[in-house]
Amino acid sequence: MILNNTYINNSTIEMKINFMNLNQTTMRKPLCLLGLISILMTSCESDSVSDQFDDANGNTAKKLIERVEFNPAQIEEEDQVFTVNYDANDKVTSATSGVGSVVLVHDDNELSTITGDGDPFSLSELYQDPYEAFETGEVLEYDTSGNPISVSVLEDYYEYNQTTGQYEEITEEYIATITYDATPNPYFYTFEAAGLIEVLDKVQLNFSMMPQSPEIVQARALFPLNNIKSITYKDEDGEIVGELKVDYVYDADNYPTSATMTVIDDEGSESVYAITYNYKE
Repeated sequence: MILNNTYINNSTIEMKINFMNLNQTTMRKPLCLLGLISILMTSCESDSVSDQFDDANGNTAKKLIERVEFNPAQIEEEDQVFTVNYDANDKVTSATSGVGSVVLVHDDNELSTITGDGDPFSLSELYQDPYEAFETGEVLEYDTSGNPISVSVLEDYYEYNQTTGQYEEITEEYIATITYDATPNPYFYTFEAAGLIEVLDKVQLNFSMMPQSPEIVQARALFPLNNIKSITYKDEDGEIVGELKVDYVYDADNYPTSATMTVIDDEGSESVYAITYNYKE
């Protein structure tokens, strides 16, 4: 979840967002905001992500992630490390991943700017989600806790047309079915310390009040409150084309200390990752 080169003040929302952003695929099939409002209004009793998180998880311990290591069993893949740095007030000052880093600046305890060349807060990256359900997806259904459990994901590819002699762009829809453990999203308080939850909390369900960025609305709609256990992707014919499964080891506070993640592609090939989580003391 990342706001890239972002400037925030109290009177306007001027942002470019890479967290669950809208790419060309979703621009071809725009998010139906009226439908999204209806889903949010009927599935979420609280007006903020913070309240929803508390409702879903109760009085859970507050832990901040310092480091998450992804160690692939496949020798052709490199280890990936997600690291977070904090100031004396436990505000996130920077974060890095295997593909980039960002620097966050806070003014009066509020996130003011983000600069960098990566997207280390991307949930699709953190969960090794191959179809980017948490970046380009459109929520179809929530569970009773407010977690998105059915998400439409659009994927583009090019196919050669023998008749025209041209490559044609094809858009295919996948339906992601997501399940959760009855444990808190371990990244929630880290995102909060980065100032990102506050941004989502400002999203109003009453859209008559002021214009709002559809990217922020989408991020608000897709944010998981509990810890993702599995994602199963099916194509338009109902055939399984990909899966992600995670088995966690939890501590006494229901935060993961380690996990085994398995990603299965459309040909049945498996990629396995050993994950370790380290929290700020």
